[in-house]
Amino acid sequence: MYTQSIARLAAILALTVAPVLAADYKPDTPTAVKGATIITVDQAKELLDSKAATFFDMRNPLNFGKGHLPGARLIAYKEKSEFKPDFDATLDTFDLAKLPTDKGARIVIYSDGPKGWKSYKATVLATRAGYRNVLWMRDGFAVWTATGLPVEQ
Repeated sequence: MYTQSIARLAAILALTVAPVLAADYKPDTPTAVKGATIITVDQAKELLDSKAATFFDMRNPLNFGKGHLPGARLIAYKEKSEFKPDFDATLDTFDLAKLPTDKGARIVIYSDGPKGWKSYKATVLATRAGYRNVLWMRDGFAVWTATGLPVEQ
């Protein structure tokens, strides 16, 4: 009887936890974006210090409020599309009007990190919209903070 109870409990846990784990799984984002340049957090820090780019955070308002790169602007990317390079952008919401009107302006886009599909997708859409100087900080906020770089709230 004890063994059956343990087996039942294990089955219940497996059925309860497995969907949550599957829903949280995201593959790494691609390592290149046509028309954009991937930059490291160190390169982003240099751009930030020299005020040579405008930074855009694609995370949700709650995470942005907990901390973001100094001076970054929030453009919360709302994604419903799949986590794949040829995603269906019509399923997502991204306000391109919040990017600079000058399509030659240097912009840095970031989100969570290597699994940060919001920043990948925003980078793709910005380049498709004709922005010519798009920099994607693929390592994102996770690596920025892990490196001990400054954060603003």
